[in-house]
Amino acid sequence: MSQDAGLQPPIAIKKDSTLTTHGDIRIDPYFWMRLTDDQKTSKSPDQQTQQVLDYLNDENSFTETILKDTEPLQEKLYKEIVGRIKQTDESVPFFKNGYWYYTRYEEGKEYPIYCRKKETLQAEEQVMLNGNELAVDHSYYKIASWEVSPDNKVIAFNEDTLSRRIYNVRFKNLETGEFLEDILPNSNGDAAWANDSKTIFYTTKNKVSLLSERIVRHKLGTPISQDQIVYHEKDPSYYIGVYKSKSDKYVIIYNSSTLVSDYHILNADDPSGKFKQFTPRGTKHEYSIDHFEDKFYMVTNWEAQNFRLMETPESATSMENWKEVIPNREDVLLSNIEVFKDYLVISERANALTHLKVIDQKTKEEHYLDFGEPAYTVYSSINPEFETQQLRFGYTSFTTPNAIYDYDMGSRQKTLKKQNEVVGGHDPKNYVSERLYAEARDGTLVPISLVYNKNTTVASSTPLLLYAYGSYGSSTNATFNSSRLSLLDRGFIWAIAHIRGGQDMGRQWYEDGKMFKKKNTFNDFVDCSRYLIAKNYTSSDHLYAFGGSAGGLLMGAVVNMAPDLYNGVIAAVPFVDVVSTMLDESIPLTTNEFDEWGNPKNLESYEYMLSYSPYDQIKAQNYPNMLVTTGLFDSQVQYWEPAKWVAKLRDKKTDNNLLLLHTNMEAGHGGASGRFKRYREQALEYAFLMKLEGLHE
Repeated sequence: MSQDAGLQPPIAIKKDSTLTTHGDIRIDPYFWMRLTDDQKTSKSPDQQTQQVLDYLNDENSFTETILKDTEPLQEKLYKEIVGRIKQTDESVPFFKNGYWYYTRYEEGKEYPIYCRKKETLQAEEQVMLNGNELAVDHSYYKIASWEVSPDNKVIAFNEDTLSRRIYNVRFKNLETGEFLEDILPNSNGDAAWANDSKTIFYTTKNKVSLLSERIVRHKLGTPISQDQIVYHEKDPSYYIGVYKSKSDKYVIIYNSSTLVSDYHILNADDPSGKFKQFTPRGTKHEYSIDHFEDKFYMVTNWEAQNFRLMETPESATSMENWKEVIPNREDVLLSNIEVFKDYLVISERANALTHLKVIDQKTKEEHYLDFGEPAYTVYSSINPEFETQQLRFGYTSFTTPNAIYDYDMGSRQKTLKKQNEVVGGHDPKNYVSERLYAEARDGTLVPISLVYNKNTTVASSTPLLLYAYGSYGSSTNATFNSSRLSLLDRGFIWAIAHIRGGQDMGRQWYEDGKMFKKKNTFNDFVDCSRYLIAKNYTSSDHLYAFGGSAGGLLMGAVVNMAPDLYNGVIAAVPFVDVVSTMLDESIPLTTNEFDEWGNPKNLESYEYMLSYSPYDQIKAQNYPNMLVTTGLFDSQVQYWEPAKWVAKLRDKKTDNNLLLLHTNMEAGHGGASGRFKRYREQALEYAFLMKLEGLHE
């Protein structure tokens, strides 16, 4: 679709910066767009800050003007999407330490209300935290997590008021309703109580790189100046954090890089004690730990590419004491476990589907939970109790709204506790779900999951939106999304390409889509696109692509590689300036990801990353219609990456197709906060697609 010839898009100022690496010279005319956090929040912006803000606002105005004719459609879509959500709603309560906990929403309110009832569900409700009241003075507000003290008297919660994922740990006395004066700043969003209910361990970040670096011990009622650092991670390739074991016996510090895990444990009855390393840190060893009675279970990839389950006495946790419980399997990825007194529940992934296996701890008898759809997702839900035969799990598919079940592992009977209601009604039989396999250029079969309305005629004229992520070993599951019905009921097909870079088909699937094999990720997506066209599910005039964050990198790569395949592309918070970002270790989260993408300070990595970096590979050619979104306060992918990318695309592209940039000036990586605000952005994205299809309602 061509833009109105009378409408001129913003033209960004060029200020050439010379970037030299390994003797290679790159000229970046938009490097100047980078602002610090202080500049972004300054009430008296300097000239550079004002130029950047003016450019972003001009792009927003241009996008608004181009999509002006879709505003009635955007409003209709927004009301449709929000109208399917049950406004007065609550979660299924779970029981822990004498209380039933649940979250509820009130009609018309944006934020959750966290509640509990003592001993029985018939008891009087106690509101622990009301997000609507706490958010009153903030344009963005999020409670990331909360933990109640072991004596049930105080709740610790992590709140973010800027959308930079920098949290303050705050406390509320649940007996008096008063907020404590203790406020612990610069947290990563997690905290763990010691068993004395007075000591709490929390994680602090590097204020520049935003990497979590220190675990700090705080005692309620004492000044922060007296807090003690109990662990300092000096290797910037690691993320760290702290949590409590399900058994409540241990406070656990975790350290994780792309290739290595490391744990330190402390008896929660001894809050002033010293943390003990679980086992010496390896060079390539990923694992997780769960405590049970007098031993630990470990899900580990030590000599096991798809992970295996091992155990060790809690008094002897070094690797030489580990014993195998479940071996490695070539065709099954062991994801994680849930430990109960009498049962083990194993979460597995095979053939791009998730599975749950139950093992009797005493008899070792095992069985799988069975589901009868071609593409679905099953997962272990909230299970805080040891002394129970009830497994709480969730189930969803492309056609089935998310449902929470309690499953009696002894009798093998499941009880539906709640299925998300689609207001206005939803019949799964009105939709068709399929699983296809596209042959990639190297002969690998790549799964594609798709869904469409049964009344949709599948043909070359059918609009199809193809989604993928394909990085960090993050698998994309077939789940229900009531918002998606607005596309499906207008004749769109929604599809997921389970490309390499995720773990959809096991650990090797991830290994074959990272570092020097990263281009497999992009090739898989392009080859899936061509397969769908060849099989007459759509055509290049009606094929659309969507990806966010690292999936936005995917979008940037494929529009350089095969722009003719797509009529439109949505790139959300896209990571597109790969080389410059990975060269700058002051940018948040860079150093932790060298084993994912490579370190461009090494020549071989530099050359490989440069060969696919979307920003660096922009060329004078036609590009599809594109909508790019970002957030000014994004800490994961800085706003300047998509801003620079759009500016350079405008300068280089040879077509007159739409190129739109929408920046949320108040939010970060996850978009707007609140239960409903974010659907404004989704309505904008859907309206963009429908405009390209000539659909007006």
